[in-house]
Amino acid sequence: MSKVSQQNGAAGVNGISVIHTQAHASGLQQVPQLAPAGPGGGGKAVPPSKQSKKSSPMDRSSDEYRQRRERNNMAVKKSRLKSKQKAQDTLQRVNQLKEENERLEAKIKLLTKELSVLKDLFLEHAHNLADNVQPSSTENSTSPAKTGQ
Repeated sequence: MSKVSQQNGAAGVNGISVIHTQAHASGLQQVPQLAPAGPGGGGKAVPPSKQSKKSSPMDRSSDEYRQRRERNNMAVKKSRLKSKQKAQDTLQRVNQLKEENERLEAKIKLLTKELSVLKDLFLEHAHNLADNVQPSSTENSTSPAKTGQ
C-alpha cells in the first residue's frame, strides 16, 4: 500500500492550527482543515471588531483605567438596583394578585350560597303553585256564585 498523505501542523490565527494535507503523486488537491491548537481544545473565537479594541493591556494607575473602572462600577450598581426594583415590583404584583384572588374566591362562595337559597325558594314556590292549581275542568263545571239569578 502506498503512502496517501502526510500532515504538517502550522500555527494559525486565534490559537487554531491549520492542518495542510499533501497529496500523493496521484494528483489529489490539498484541502486545509481546521483543528484545535492546544490539547484542551481551542479558545473562544473573537470577532474582528472585538480584536482591535483590545490592543494592549491598560496600566492600572492610568486615569483612563480609573475612569473606565468608575463607569463600570456605576453601571453595575445601576444594574443591580434595577434588578432589585424589578424583583420588588414582581413581589408586590404577586401579593396584589393573591389578595384579589382571595376576594374573588370569597365572592364566589357568597354568590354560590345566594344561588342555592334562591334555587330553594324557587323550587318551594313552584311546588306550592303546583299543589294549589286545580284542573280547569272541575273549576268551570259547577260554580254557585255565577248562576245569574
